[in-house]
Amino acid sequence: MSTIAIADTQRTATPAVRTRLRLTRRGRVVLTTLAALPVAVGILLAVINGGQASAGDASRAGAPVHFETVTVQPGETLWSLAEQTAPDADPRDFVQDVVSLNALDGSTLQAGEQIAIPAKYSAGN
Repeated sequence: MSTIAIADTQRTATPAVRTRLRLTRRGRVVLTTLAALPVAVGILLAVINGGQASAGDASRAGAPVHFETVTVQPGETLWSLAEQTAPDADPRDFVQDVVSLNALDGSTLQAGEQIAIPAKYSAGN
């Protein structure tokens, strides 16, 4: 067997020289551009969208909607209401207007339900 003698050598740690990070003009431009890019994209998307998400339908927002309330009888449908209430109007337009005015999920009605009918389809018009 052989043994190897390792000499104990001491290394003195020399402190690492730290230099302060200096940004060049080009580096500042790149950093500023990267920081401002998300803001610019957000503004661009808002301009392209035209504020539609916040404004909604501005043409109908201020106009009051006049309507009459009708109680649904057993067996009545929106189509039968269209034939009774507005026989001269297109039933598809009537159904679409009633569904949007009452925020209905579909064209099914429950007996006893109160349904708002736009005034333009009322018997007086």
